[in-house]
Amino acid sequence: MRTRPPVIAALVLGSLLLGTAGQVSYYEEALPTTLNPLFARSMVDRRSQELVFDRLYYRSAVTAEIKSRLIESAEPNGDSTAITLTPREGIQWHDGTPFTADDICFTVAAMLDPGTPSPQSKAYSEVVTGCTVDKGKAVVQFTKAFYNPTERLSFPVLPKHMFTSTAIQPDDEFSVRPVGTGPMKGSKGRREVRFTAVQNGHHDAKIDILSQGEGGDPLVQVRTIINGGVNGLITVAPPLRSEIANTDDVALKSYDLRSWWFIAMNTNTPALGEAKVRQALNLSIDREELRRLTMGYDPDDIQQPSQFISGPFVPSSPFYNRSIRPKARSDLAKAEQLMGEAGAVKEGGTWVLNGEPINLKIGMAAPLDLEAKDLLNQIGNQLQAAGFGRQVHKVSADEWSQKAVTGQLGDYHMLIGKWSFGVVEDVAPMFQTRSGGKGTLNIFNYSDPDVDALLEAHDMAQTDTDAQDSYHDLHATLAERLPYLFLWKLDTKSAWRMEVKNNTITPFFYFTEFDGWTL
Repeated sequence: MRTRPPVIAALVLGSLLLGTAGQVSYYEEALPTTLNPLFARSMVDRRSQELVFDRLYYRSAVTAEIKSRLIESAEPNGDSTAITLTPREGIQWHDGTPFTADDICFTVAAMLDPGTPSPQSKAYSEVVTGCTVDKGKAVVQFTKAFYNPTERLSFPVLPKHMFTSTAIQPDDEFSVRPVGTGPMKGSKGRREVRFTAVQNGHHDAKIDILSQGEGGDPLVQVRTIINGGVNGLITVAPPLRSEIANTDDVALKSYDLRSWWFIAMNTNTPALGEAKVRQALNLSIDREELRRLTMGYDPDDIQQPSQFISGPFVPSSPFYNRSIRPKARSDLAKAEQLMGEAGAVKEGGTWVLNGEPINLKIGMAAPLDLEAKDLLNQIGNQLQAAGFGRQVHKVSADEWSQKAVTGQLGDYHMLIGKWSFGVVEDVAPMFQTRSGGKGTLNIFNYSDPDVDALLEAHDMAQTDTDAQDSYHDLHATLAERLPYLFLWKLDTKSAWRMEVKNNTITPFFYFTEFDGWTL
Protein backbone atom coordinates (compact mmCIF):
# COMPACT_ATOMS: atom_id res chain seq x y z
CA MET A 1 0.00 0.00 0.00
CA ARG A 2 1.37 3.42 -0.94
CA THR A 3 1.77 5.99 1.82
CA ARG A 4 1.06 9.66 1.24
CA PRO A 5 4.02 12.01 1.80
CA PRO A 6 3.73 14.00 5.09
CA VAL A 7 2.78 17.27 3.38
CA ILE A 8 0.04 15.64 1.31
CA ALA A 9 -1.27 13.75 4.33
CA ALA A 10 -1.45 16.98 6.32
CA LEU A 11 -3.31 18.70 3.51
CA VAL A 12 -5.85 15.89 3.27
CA LEU A 13 -6.44 15.94 7.03
CA GLY A 14 -6.73 19.72 7.01
CA SER A 15 -9.22 19.62 4.13
CA LEU A 16 -11.40 17.24 6.11
CA LEU A 17 -11.30 19.61 9.06
CA LEU A 18 -12.46 22.45 6.82
CA GLY A 19 -15.38 20.50 5.45
CA THR A 20 -17.98 21.86 7.86
CA ALA A 21 -19.54 25.32 7.56
CA GLY A 22 -18.72 27.46 10.57
CA GLN A 23 -15.72 25.32 11.46
CA VAL A 24 -12.20 26.67 11.77
CA SER A 25 -9.05 24.58 12.19
CA TYR A 26 -5.62 25.73 13.25
CA TYR A 27 -2.23 24.40 14.22
CA GLU A 28 -0.74 25.02 17.65
CA GLU A 29 2.88 24.50 18.68
CA ALA A 30 1.70 21.42 20.59
CA LEU A 31 -1.46 20.10 22.19
CA PRO A 32 -2.20 21.56 25.63
CA THR A 33 -1.10 19.50 28.60
CA THR A 34 -4.32 20.40 30.43
CA LEU A 35 -7.49 22.46 30.06
CA ASN A 36 -7.61 23.23 33.78
CA PRO A 37 -6.20 26.77 34.18
CA LEU A 38 -4.85 26.00 37.64
CA PHE A 39 -2.23 23.77 36.03
CA ALA A 40 -1.23 25.71 32.93
CA ARG A 41 2.44 25.10 32.18
CA SER A 42 2.85 26.67 28.74
CA MET A 43 1.48 29.35 26.46
CA VAL A 44 -0.33 26.60 24.53
CA ASP A 45 -2.18 25.73 27.74
CA ARG A 46 -3.10 29.36 28.43
CA ARG A 47 -4.26 30.08 24.88
CA SER A 48 -6.47 26.98 24.86
CA GLN A 49 -7.94 27.72 28.29
CA GLU A 50 -8.81 31.28 27.25
CA LEU A 51 -11.49 29.84 24.95
CA VAL A 52 -13.12 27.83 27.74
CA PHE A 53 -12.84 30.08 30.81
CA ASP A 54 -13.40 33.71 31.63
CA ARG A 55 -10.76 35.45 33.67
CA LEU A 56 -12.22 37.58 36.43
CA TYR A 57 -10.57 40.65 34.89
CA TYR A 58 -8.74 41.08 31.60
CA ARG A 59 -7.16 43.85 29.55
CA SER A 60 -8.97 44.78 26.36
CA ALA A 61 -6.93 44.13 23.22
CA VAL A 62 -8.67 47.13 21.63
CA THR A 63 -8.63 49.83 24.33
CA ALA A 64 -6.07 48.35 26.81
CA GLU A 65 -8.48 49.09 29.70
CA ILE A 66 -9.09 46.58 32.50
CA LYS A 67 -12.52 44.97 32.00
CA SER A 68 -14.62 42.08 33.24
CA ARG A 69 -17.35 40.04 31.61
CA LEU A 70 -18.24 38.39 34.89
CA ILE A 71 -18.45 41.37 37.26
CA GLU A 72 -21.15 44.04 37.16
CA SER A 73 -19.47 46.36 39.66
CA ALA A 74 -16.46 46.46 41.98
CA GLU A 75 -16.20 48.53 45.15
CA PRO A 76 -12.94 48.73 47.17
CA ASN A 77 -13.28 49.14 50.92
CA GLY A 78 -12.01 52.23 52.74
CA ASP A 79 -8.32 51.30 52.93
CA SER A 80 -8.26 49.31 49.64
CA THR A 81 -7.35 46.06 51.40
CA ALA A 82 -10.51 44.36 50.09
CA ILE A 83 -12.89 44.67 47.17
CA THR A 84 -16.55 43.73 46.86
CA LEU A 85 -17.50 42.19 43.52
CA THR A 86 -21.07 42.02 42.26
CA PRO A 87 -21.49 39.18 39.71
CA ARG A 88 -23.25 39.90 36.48
CA GLU A 89 -26.67 38.27 36.21
CA GLY A 90 -27.63 35.80 33.48
CA ILE A 91 -24.26 34.07 33.15
CA GLN A 92 -24.25 30.27 33.13
CA TRP A 93 -21.63 27.58 33.18
CA HIS A 94 -21.52 25.37 30.10
CA ASP A 95 -23.73 22.79 31.84
CA GLY A 96 -26.44 25.39 32.55
CA THR A 97 -25.62 26.00 36.22
CA PRO A 98 -25.79 29.71 37.14
CA PHE A 99 -22.54 31.54 37.80
CA THR A 100 -22.45 33.08 41.31
CA ALA A 101 -20.16 34.71 43.85
CA ASP A 102 -19.63 31.27 45.37
CA ASP A 103 -17.64 30.30 42.29
CA ILE A 104 -15.29 33.27 42.72
CA CYS A 105 -14.62 32.49 46.37
CA PHE A 106 -14.23 28.77 45.63
CA THR A 107 -11.56 29.59 43.03
CA VAL A 108 -9.67 31.78 45.50
CA ALA A 109 -9.87 29.04 48.14
CA ALA A 110 -8.64 26.41 45.63
CA MET A 111 -5.65 28.56 44.66
CA LEU A 112 -4.73 29.12 48.31
CA ASP A 113 -5.28 25.49 49.34
CA PRO A 114 -1.90 23.79 50.05
CA GLY A 115 -3.43 20.60 48.66
CA THR A 116 -3.70 22.14 45.17
CA PRO A 117 -0.32 21.51 43.49
CA SER A 118 -0.43 24.59 41.27
CA PRO A 119 2.82 26.64 41.10
CA GLN A 120 1.25 29.65 39.38
CA SER A 121 -1.64 29.75 41.86
CA LYS A 122 0.84 30.07 44.71
CA ALA A 123 1.75 33.51 43.40
CA TYR A 124 -1.76 34.64 44.35
CA SER A 125 -0.96 33.96 48.01
CA GLU A 126 1.11 37.15 47.78
CA VAL A 127 -1.95 39.04 46.52
CA VAL A 128 -5.08 37.67 48.23
CA THR A 129 -5.67 36.18 51.66
CA GLY A 130 -9.21 34.94 51.14
CA CYS A 131 -12.73 35.54 49.86
CA THR A 132 -16.14 35.53 51.52
CA VAL A 133 -19.67 35.66 50.11
CA ASP A 134 -21.90 38.42 51.49
CA LYS A 135 -25.46 38.81 50.21
CA GLY A 136 -24.61 37.33 46.81
CA LYS A 137 -21.42 39.34 46.41
CA ALA A 138 -17.81 38.17 46.62
CA VAL A 139 -15.56 40.07 49.02
CA VAL A 140 -11.92 39.45 48.12
CA GLN A 141 -9.34 40.29 50.81
CA PHE A 142 -5.86 41.41 49.76
CA THR A 143 -2.53 40.95 51.53
CA LYS A 144 -2.10 44.74 51.43
CA ALA A 145 -3.55 47.83 49.79
CA PHE A 146 -3.07 47.77 46.01
CA TYR A 147 -3.50 50.92 43.95
CA ASN A 148 -4.63 48.74 41.01
CA PRO A 149 -6.69 45.98 42.70
CA THR A 150 -8.72 44.73 39.72
CA GLU A 151 -5.53 44.40 37.67
CA ARG A 152 -4.39 41.85 40.25
CA LEU A 153 -7.50 39.68 39.76
CA SER A 154 -6.84 38.24 36.31
CA PHE A 155 -7.30 34.58 37.26
CA PRO A 156 -9.79 32.27 35.49
CA VAL A 157 -12.84 31.33 37.56
CA LEU A 158 -13.72 27.67 38.23
CA PRO A 159 -17.19 26.13 38.84
CA LYS A 160 -17.63 25.21 42.49
CA HIS A 161 -20.29 22.60 41.71
CA MET A 162 -17.84 20.49 39.70
CA PHE A 163 -15.56 19.77 42.67
CA THR A 164 -15.92 18.14 46.07
CA SER A 165 -12.92 19.89 47.61
CA THR A 166 -10.78 22.99 47.19
CA ALA A 167 -7.75 20.67 46.99
CA ILE A 168 -7.85 20.17 43.20
CA GLN A 169 -5.64 17.63 41.44
CA PRO A 170 -4.17 17.95 37.92
CA ASP A 171 -5.27 14.45 36.85
CA ASP A 172 -8.96 15.14 37.49
CA GLU A 173 -11.32 14.44 34.57
CA PHE A 174 -12.04 18.17 34.61
CA SER A 175 -8.62 18.77 33.01
CA VAL A 176 -9.74 16.92 29.87
CA ARG A 177 -13.41 17.97 29.62
CA PRO A 178 -13.78 21.14 31.68
CA VAL A 179 -16.85 23.24 32.36
CA GLY A 180 -16.32 26.98 31.97
CA THR A 181 -18.17 30.19 31.17
CA GLY A 182 -16.10 31.08 28.10
CA PRO A 183 -17.33 31.24 24.50
CA MET A 184 -16.39 27.62 23.75
CA LYS A 185 -16.72 24.23 25.40
CA GLY A 186 -13.49 22.24 25.11
CA SER A 187 -12.71 18.54 24.86
CA LYS A 188 -9.11 17.30 24.76
CA GLY A 189 -8.32 14.18 22.72
CA ARG A 190 -5.04 12.48 21.92
CA ARG A 191 -4.66 14.13 18.50
CA GLU A 192 -6.75 17.27 18.66
CA VAL A 193 -8.68 19.59 20.94
CA ARG A 194 -12.21 20.37 19.80
CA PHE A 195 -13.96 23.55 20.89
CA THR A 196 -17.72 24.01 20.39
CA ALA A 197 -19.54 27.34 20.71
CA VAL A 198 -21.82 27.85 23.72
CA GLN A 199 -24.26 30.74 23.77
CA ASN A 200 -24.37 32.64 27.03
CA GLY A 201 -25.50 35.89 28.57
CA HIS A 202 -22.08 37.44 28.04
CA HIS A 203 -20.73 35.54 25.01
CA ASP A 204 -21.92 35.16 21.42
CA ALA A 205 -19.31 33.22 19.44
CA LYS A 206 -19.82 33.42 15.65
CA ILE A 207 -17.74 30.33 14.86
CA ASP A 208 -19.45 27.02 15.63
CA ILE A 209 -16.46 24.69 15.94
CA LEU A 210 -12.75 25.29 16.45
CA SER A 211 -10.36 22.38 15.89
CA GLN A 212 -6.86 22.61 17.29
CA GLY A 213 -4.16 20.26 15.98
CA GLU A 214 -0.50 19.82 16.77
CA GLY A 215 1.53 21.52 14.07
CA GLY A 216 4.74 19.53 13.96
CA ASP A 217 7.20 20.52 11.24
CA PRO A 218 7.01 24.34 10.71
CA LEU A 219 7.51 24.01 6.93
CA VAL A 220 4.64 21.52 6.67
CA GLN A 221 2.43 23.93 8.62
CA VAL A 222 3.18 26.79 6.22
CA ARG A 223 2.57 24.68 3.13
CA THR A 224 -0.68 23.38 4.63
CA ILE A 225 -2.18 26.80 5.32
CA ILE A 226 -1.12 28.15 1.92
CA ASN A 227 -2.86 25.22 0.23
CA GLY A 228 -6.03 25.66 2.30
CA GLY A 229 -5.56 22.66 4.57
CA VAL A 230 -6.04 24.67 7.77
CA ASN A 231 -7.28 28.16 8.54
CA GLY A 232 -4.59 29.31 10.93
CA LEU A 233 -1.15 28.90 12.46
CA ILE A 234 -0.52 30.28 15.93
CA THR A 235 3.22 30.72 15.33
CA VAL A 236 5.19 31.18 12.13
CA ALA A 237 8.96 30.79 12.43
CA PRO A 238 10.89 33.88 11.18
CA PRO A 239 12.63 32.10 8.26
CA LEU A 240 9.25 30.99 6.84
CA ARG A 241 7.39 34.29 7.03
CA SER A 242 8.41 35.50 3.59
CA GLU A 243 6.70 32.50 1.99
CA ILE A 244 3.39 33.47 3.61
CA ALA A 245 3.90 37.16 2.86
CA ASN A 246 4.06 36.31 -0.84
CA THR A 247 0.58 34.78 -0.98
CA ASP A 248 -2.70 36.69 -1.29
CA ASP A 249 -4.78 34.12 0.59
CA VAL A 250 -3.02 34.22 3.96
CA ALA A 251 -2.21 37.19 6.20
CA LEU A 252 0.55 37.47 8.77
CA LYS A 253 -0.72 38.94 12.02
CA SER A 254 1.39 40.24 14.87
CA TYR A 255 0.96 38.44 18.18
CA ASP A 256 2.41 40.37 21.10
CA LEU A 257 3.43 37.59 23.43
CA ARG A 258 4.97 40.15 25.79
CA SER A 259 7.85 37.74 26.19
CA TRP A 260 11.61 38.07 26.43
CA TRP A 261 14.40 35.54 25.99
CA PHE A 262 17.19 35.03 28.48
CA ILE A 263 20.11 32.94 29.65
CA ALA A 264 19.75 32.28 33.38
CA MET A 265 23.10 32.15 35.19
CA ASN A 266 23.76 29.79 38.08
CA THR A 267 25.38 32.24 40.49
CA ASN A 268 25.70 29.47 43.07
CA THR A 269 28.56 27.87 41.11
CA PRO A 270 32.17 29.00 41.80
CA ALA A 271 32.78 30.47 38.34
CA LEU A 272 29.42 32.18 37.72
CA GLY A 273 29.30 33.45 41.28
CA GLU A 274 31.83 36.05 40.09
CA ALA A 275 30.07 39.09 38.64
CA LYS A 276 32.99 39.87 36.30
CA VAL A 277 32.77 36.38 34.81
CA ARG A 278 29.06 36.88 34.11
CA GLN A 279 29.84 40.26 32.54
CA ALA A 280 32.52 38.64 30.39
CA LEU A 281 30.06 35.98 29.24
CA ASN A 282 27.59 38.72 28.34
CA LEU A 283 30.23 40.37 26.14
CA SER A 284 31.22 37.04 24.56
CA ILE A 285 27.79 36.64 22.97
CA ASP A 286 27.13 38.31 19.63
CA ARG A 287 23.37 38.74 19.51
CA GLU A 288 23.38 40.13 15.97
CA GLU A 289 25.15 37.02 14.75
CA LEU A 290 22.85 34.74 16.73
CA ARG A 291 19.86 36.39 15.13
CA ARG A 292 21.33 35.99 11.66
CA LEU A 293 22.21 32.32 12.17
CA THR A 294 19.02 31.19 13.91
CA MET A 295 16.28 33.35 12.37
CA GLY A 296 17.53 34.00 8.86
CA TYR A 297 16.75 37.70 9.05
CA ASP A 298 17.53 40.24 6.35
CA PRO A 299 19.78 42.95 7.86
CA ASP A 300 18.21 45.52 5.53
CA ASP A 301 14.67 44.70 6.68
CA ILE A 302 13.17 47.59 8.67
CA GLN A 303 11.02 45.18 10.71
CA GLN A 304 13.48 42.82 12.36
CA PRO A 305 12.20 39.57 13.93
CA SER A 306 13.57 40.53 17.33
CA GLN A 307 14.43 43.51 19.51
CA PHE A 308 17.50 43.30 21.70
CA ILE A 309 16.91 44.02 25.39
CA SER A 310 19.05 44.96 28.36
CA GLY A 311 16.69 44.00 31.18
CA PRO A 312 13.65 41.98 32.21
CA PHE A 313 10.90 43.82 30.30
CA VAL A 314 9.86 44.20 26.69
CA PRO A 315 10.88 47.52 25.09
CA SER A 316 7.26 48.68 24.79
CA SER A 317 6.74 48.33 28.55
CA PRO A 318 6.63 51.46 30.75
CA PHE A 319 8.97 49.56 33.08
CA TYR A 320 11.76 49.20 30.50
CA ASN A 321 14.74 51.43 31.38
CA ARG A 322 15.78 52.95 28.05
CA SER A 323 18.94 54.46 29.51
CA ILE A 324 20.46 50.95 29.68
CA ARG A 325 21.56 50.02 26.18
CA PRO A 326 21.48 46.38 25.05
CA LYS A 327 24.65 44.60 23.95
CA ALA A 328 24.07 43.73 20.30
CA ARG A 329 27.66 42.86 19.41
CA SER A 330 30.33 40.91 21.26
CA ASP A 331 33.41 42.62 22.67
CA LEU A 332 35.97 39.87 23.19
CA ALA A 333 38.78 42.26 24.16
CA LYS A 334 36.70 43.68 27.01
CA ALA A 335 35.62 40.15 27.96
CA GLU A 336 39.28 39.09 28.21
CA GLN A 337 40.02 42.10 30.42
CA LEU A 338 37.13 41.24 32.77
CA MET A 339 38.23 37.61 33.02
CA GLY A 340 41.72 38.77 33.95
CA GLU A 341 40.29 41.07 36.63
CA ALA A 342 38.35 38.09 38.00
CA GLY A 343 41.64 36.22 38.41
CA ALA A 344 41.19 33.82 35.49
CA VAL A 345 43.98 32.76 33.15
CA LYS A 346 43.88 31.02 29.79
CA GLU A 347 45.51 27.61 29.49
CA GLY A 348 45.43 25.93 26.11
CA GLY A 349 42.73 28.36 24.94
CA THR A 350 40.40 27.63 27.89
CA TRP A 351 39.74 29.90 30.85
CA VAL A 352 40.88 28.56 34.23
CA LEU A 353 39.68 30.10 37.50
CA ASN A 354 41.13 29.11 40.88
CA GLY A 355 42.85 26.15 39.29
CA GLU A 356 39.66 24.81 37.66
CA PRO A 357 38.83 25.07 33.93
CA ILE A 358 35.51 26.77 33.29
CA ASN A 359 33.36 24.14 31.62
CA LEU A 360 29.76 25.25 31.23
CA LYS A 361 26.79 22.92 31.16
CA ILE A 362 24.22 24.81 29.05
CA GLY A 363 20.58 23.82 28.66
CA MET A 364 17.71 25.25 26.60
CA ALA A 365 13.96 24.75 26.73
CA ALA A 366 13.50 22.44 23.73
CA PRO A 367 10.42 24.22 22.21
CA LEU A 368 12.51 27.36 21.59
CA ASP A 369 14.28 25.51 18.79
CA LEU A 370 11.13 25.93 16.67
CA GLU A 371 11.41 29.72 16.89
CA ALA A 372 15.19 30.17 16.73
CA LYS A 373 16.66 27.11 15.04
CA ASP A 374 19.94 25.82 16.49
CA LEU A 375 20.16 28.67 19.03
CA LEU A 376 21.56 26.35 21.71
CA ASN A 377 24.49 25.20 19.58
CA GLN A 378 25.23 28.68 18.29
CA ILE A 379 25.43 30.11 21.82
CA GLY A 380 27.65 27.20 22.80
CA ASN A 381 29.89 27.83 19.80
CA GLN A 382 30.30 31.51 20.63
CA LEU A 383 31.20 30.80 24.24
CA GLN A 384 33.63 28.08 23.21
CA ALA A 385 35.32 30.49 20.80
CA ALA A 386 35.68 32.93 23.70
CA GLY A 387 37.53 30.33 25.78
CA PHE A 388 34.81 28.63 27.78
CA GLY A 389 34.34 24.87 27.73
CA ARG A 390 30.75 23.86 27.03
CA GLN A 391 28.29 20.98 26.94
CA VAL A 392 24.86 21.65 25.47
CA HIS A 393 21.59 19.88 26.27
CA LYS A 394 17.95 20.39 25.28
CA VAL A 395 15.53 20.39 28.21
CA SER A 396 12.12 18.87 27.45
CA ALA A 397 9.00 20.96 28.01
CA ASP A 398 7.97 18.76 30.95
CA GLU A 399 11.39 18.92 32.59
CA TRP A 400 11.49 22.68 32.07
CA SER A 401 8.12 23.27 33.75
CA GLN A 402 8.60 20.72 36.52
CA LYS A 403 12.29 21.21 37.35
CA ALA A 404 13.87 24.26 35.70
CA VAL A 405 11.38 26.88 36.86
CA THR A 406 11.16 25.29 40.30
CA GLY A 407 14.89 25.62 40.90
CA GLN A 408 15.77 21.93 40.63
CA LEU A 409 18.32 21.99 37.79
CA GLY A 410 21.27 23.24 39.81
CA ASP A 411 23.67 20.96 37.94
CA TYR A 412 23.43 23.34 34.97
CA HIS A 413 25.51 26.51 34.72
CA MET A 414 23.23 28.27 32.21
CA LEU A 415 19.65 27.74 31.06
CA ILE A 416 18.16 29.41 27.97
CA GLY A 417 14.44 30.15 28.10
CA LYS A 418 11.78 32.84 27.78
CA TRP A 419 9.22 34.46 30.05
CA SER A 420 5.81 35.73 28.96
CA PHE A 421 3.57 38.15 30.84
CA GLY A 422 -0.15 38.79 30.97
CA VAL A 423 -2.01 41.71 32.51
CA VAL A 424 0.58 42.28 35.26
CA GLU A 425 4.32 42.45 34.48
CA ASP A 426 5.40 40.91 37.75
CA VAL A 427 9.05 39.79 37.65
CA ALA A 428 9.32 39.12 41.39
CA PRO A 429 8.82 35.34 40.99
CA MET A 430 11.89 35.22 38.71
CA PHE A 431 14.32 37.30 40.81
CA GLN A 432 13.13 37.40 44.41
CA THR A 433 14.81 35.17 46.98
CA ARG A 434 12.98 31.84 47.00
CA SER A 435 11.46 31.77 50.49
CA GLY A 436 8.04 31.75 52.12
CA GLY A 437 6.14 31.36 48.86
CA LYS A 438 8.20 34.04 47.08
CA GLY A 439 10.57 33.56 44.16
CA THR A 440 8.47 30.69 42.83
CA LEU A 441 10.04 30.86 39.35
CA ASN A 442 13.59 31.66 40.46
CA ILE A 443 15.46 29.22 38.19
CA PHE A 444 18.81 29.07 40.02
CA ASN A 445 17.57 30.32 43.41
CA TYR A 446 19.33 33.66 42.96
CA SER A 447 19.35 35.83 46.07
CA ASP A 448 20.33 39.51 46.28
CA PRO A 449 19.10 41.79 49.10
CA ASP A 450 19.26 44.88 46.87
CA VAL A 451 17.08 43.18 44.25
CA ASP A 452 14.66 42.01 46.96
CA ALA A 453 14.39 45.58 48.26
CA LEU A 454 13.59 46.99 44.81
CA LEU A 455 10.97 44.31 44.24
CA GLU A 456 9.45 45.14 47.62
CA ALA A 457 9.41 48.84 46.70
CA HIS A 458 7.51 48.04 43.52
CA ASP A 459 5.09 45.84 45.45
CA MET A 460 4.40 48.70 47.88
CA ALA A 461 3.94 51.32 45.14
CA GLN A 462 0.79 53.39 45.36
CA THR A 463 1.10 55.18 42.00
CA ASP A 464 2.18 54.29 38.47
CA THR A 465 5.18 56.62 38.85
CA ASP A 466 6.38 54.85 41.99
CA ALA A 467 5.99 51.47 40.31
CA GLN A 468 7.92 52.60 37.24
CA ASP A 469 10.74 54.16 39.26
CA SER A 470 11.34 51.01 41.27
CA TYR A 471 11.32 48.78 38.18
CA HIS A 472 13.63 51.16 36.28
CA ASP A 473 16.10 50.87 39.16
CA LEU A 474 15.64 47.09 39.15
CA HIS A 475 16.38 46.98 35.42
CA ALA A 476 19.65 48.90 35.94
CA THR A 477 20.70 46.68 38.86
CA LEU A 478 20.04 43.43 37.00
CA ALA A 479 21.82 44.71 33.88
CA GLU A 480 24.93 45.24 36.00
CA ARG A 481 24.83 42.11 38.18
CA LEU A 482 23.52 39.80 35.44
CA PRO A 483 21.80 36.86 37.11
CA TYR A 484 20.39 36.59 33.58
CA LEU A 485 21.95 37.49 30.26
CA PHE A 486 19.14 39.29 28.47
CA LEU A 487 18.75 38.44 24.77
CA TRP A 488 15.72 39.79 22.94
CA LYS A 489 12.00 40.12 22.50
CA LEU A 490 11.04 37.97 19.53
CA ASP A 491 8.45 39.43 17.18
CA THR A 492 5.84 36.68 17.15
CA LYS A 493 3.71 36.23 14.02
CA SER A 494 0.56 34.20 13.45
CA ALA A 495 -0.95 33.37 10.08
CA TRP A 496 -4.65 33.21 9.23
CA ARG A 497 -6.41 32.68 5.95
CA MET A 498 -8.41 35.63 4.64
CA GLU A 499 -11.75 33.91 5.18
CA VAL A 500 -11.26 34.23 8.94
CA LYS A 501 -12.24 37.83 9.66
CA ASN A 502 -12.32 40.22 12.62
CA ASN A 503 -9.76 38.01 14.33
CA THR A 504 -8.45 40.41 16.95
CA ILE A 505 -5.54 38.76 18.75
CA THR A 506 -5.09 39.59 22.41
CA PRO A 507 -1.53 40.00 23.71
CA PHE A 508 -0.38 36.96 25.69
CA PHE A 509 -3.81 35.25 25.96
CA TYR A 510 -4.67 35.34 22.23
CA PHE A 511 -8.41 34.37 22.21
CA THR A 512 -9.83 36.86 24.75
CA GLU A 513 -11.80 38.70 22.01
CA PHE A 514 -12.91 35.53 20.22
CA ASP A 515 -16.61 36.53 20.15
CA GLY A 516 -15.88 38.90 17.26
CA TRP A 517 -14.15 36.30 15.04
CA THR A 518 -16.15 35.26 11.97
CA LEU A 519 -15.80 32.85 9.08
